[in-house]
Amino acid sequence: MTALDLTADVVDLTRALVDLPSESGAEDRIADAVEHALRGLGHLKVDRVGNTVVARTALGRDRRILIAGHLDTVPAAGNLPSRLADACVHGLGACDMKGGVAVALRLAATVREPAVDLTFVLYECEEVAGERNGLNHLPPGMLDADFAVLMEPSDAGVEAGCQGYLSADVVVRGRRAHTARAWQGVNAAHRAARVLQRLDDHTAERIVIDGLEYREGLSAVAVRAGVAGNVVPDECVVTVNYRFAPSRSAADAEAYVRGLFAEYPEYEIRVTEVVAGALPRLDRVAGFVEALGAVPRPKLGWTDVARFAALDVPALNYGPGDPSLAHTAGEYVPVGQLRACEERLRAWLLR
Repeated sequence: MTALDLTADVVDLTRALVDLPSESGAEDRIADAVEHALRGLGHLKVDRVGNTVVARTALGRDRRILIAGHLDTVPAAGNLPSRLADACVHGLGACDMKGGVAVALRLAATVREPAVDLTFVLYECEEVAGERNGLNHLPPGMLDADFAVLMEPSDAGVEAGCQGYLSADVVVRGRRAHTARAWQGVNAAHRAARVLQRLDDHTAERIVIDGLEYREGLSAVAVRAGVAGNVVPDECVVTVNYRFAPSRSAADAEAYVRGLFAEYPEYEIRVTEVVAGALPRLDRVAGFVEALGAVPRPKLGWTDVARFAALDVPALNYGPGDPSLAHTAGEYVPVGQLRACEERLRAWLLR
């Protein structure tokens, strides 16, 4: 088992975490290492559920703060092992989000007398289907907290709330024929042009909540048709991805997408997944924002902040790394942001 030194500098710890491959569903090695390192500290109660590790203090404080980060990454893209260059740690997951996990582990090791009780949750399978997410498999009460910080990359700034997510298949049907006698069929792929045109003509809405502008997005992300090179396709499926403002419910988002194609009742719309976002609720996170001296921004994308919102736990995104670099082959995290996040969070927890 790889040993993690939680007394090491946050840069070295980030590199050690990056060098532990942990694609979604294969987090055993990194979870083993994290569990072993946390159990060795002595001042934390440590539990493990699958490949999710939870460590908690029991100091009898009147408030509990939860700090969370996911251990998994997307598949590698020739970006292992880690390297240090241009004052940045480069490598798979450096930005999303092993830099944030390193900060959390450093705080777990070094903040032994915080002003609040602490829960650290390092969890599996965030980058895949929601039912596999490690947060979904924890026993009731393990996520109880007065406030939660997700170490999602946010350029070491505060990103509040998050967008909702919807995926749907728009099914367009035709009639098969031999391509040598194409006029005898109806080409479903050709008929799907109206779907693509509607999406191309669509203007994404910009919705302001608590002074933050959430810019929506509606995109075709896949088009599938045809069974053979000499057959006119009788079905074409356009997969649509909708990122919607947190002021919309899941039902609102579904109705919105269906409404876009209401004039084509012959299309079948299958909603395959829809998850609501989280309102920024800046009134409930103001203390943290003020303590960091940060100007909050809207979170464009879905994060597990939404899961905490569903539990009525105020939460926000705060972590090192540029979110636009997440999932890219060239992702990296700046050394300065790693140090800044660790120092600011430590000062806040000790205040």
